[in-house]
Amino acid sequence: MNNYASPFEITNHMLELVASIMKKIGKLDNYKNLNKMPILRRNNRILSIHSSLAIEDNSLSYKKVEDIINGKLVLGNQKEIQEVKNAYKAYGMMKKVDPYSIEDLKKIHGIMTFLTVEESGEFRTGNEGVFDGDKCIHMCPQPEMINSLMKQLFYWMIENKDKIHPLILSSIFHYEFVFIHPFSDGNGRTARLWQNILLSHWENVFEYVSIESLIREYQEEYYEAISHCNVKGNSTEFIEFMLKMIDKVLDRLVESTSTNESCISPYVRRLLDVMDKDIAMSSRELMEKLALKSRISFRDNYLNPAIENGLIKMTNPDKPTSKNQTYYKV
Repeated sequence: MNNYASPFEITNHMLELVASIMKKIGKLDNYKNLNKMPILRRNNRILSIHSSLAIEDNSLSYKKVEDIINGKLVLGNQKEIQEVKNAYKAYGMMKKVDPYSIEDLKKIHGIMTFLTVEESGEFRTGNEGVFDGDKCIHMCPQPEMINSLMKQLFYWMIENKDKIHPLILSSIFHYEFVFIHPFSDGNGRTARLWQNILLSHWENVFEYVSIESLIREYQEEYYEAISHCNVKGNSTEFIEFMLKMIDKVLDRLVESTSTNESCISPYVRRLLDVMDKDIAMSSRELMEKLALKSRISFRDNYLNPAIENGLIKMTNPDKPTSKNQTYYKV
């Protein structure tokens, strides 16, 4: 029998935020706009990784994080560089794990902390505390309690996933996970990613929403909310904080998709309209479909802008001028 209970209360402010978030998800037009913007999605993923690591004092700049992810040589602290590589791989697993599986949680932690943490992918065996300078502000549960507490937390989530709104449930998990502090290191990074995993299995758009970037902007308030909840013995304040972060980041995403959509030229729209997803076509075939005669016009107005915006790709990118080159819609 599960005796676990996560104390919280549903407030009017929570309900208002949930309603606002749902409205903004609707504005994304079933993610059609976002699906046309692979560069925006990739940039948001890089922003999530950079922000979450920066919260944990990783000093690498956004540009260096981007370069590492793009496979470029970067000079810097090797542990911090490894953390970026690990996070990129872990974020790529978001839709491949079961958000209600402890074993998958350990697997993600193992990926996130590969070569950087001794107890990677395993619950901690030592005592841990959260410190503000020399002052201990939270003494974490003893290591012998971790297995039981985590099993109870996941069982509680499974029991309540159809009763409590996912936006609220995922925020409760985030707080309770940080409170339990099940790993020796990497708890914050894992908690933030796992909330995204819970949300992305509910609504696909959250696979590319950088909630972490807002948490970083409001980092002091983030830690204050956790600390206040620890004192009060319930997660209400933290839930409201996380809903506020999600609401704000969706504001930015709606604005970004609108801006990017408006930047796509009518020429590129015509090109995309005549292409079928995952069916490669040659320049000649595309020009015939578009009823174009000028190769220069096709290249400058249609093909190159679509490639630069990540909307279509070459089947043979290593030989861009190959006579056998074909293109497919992303």
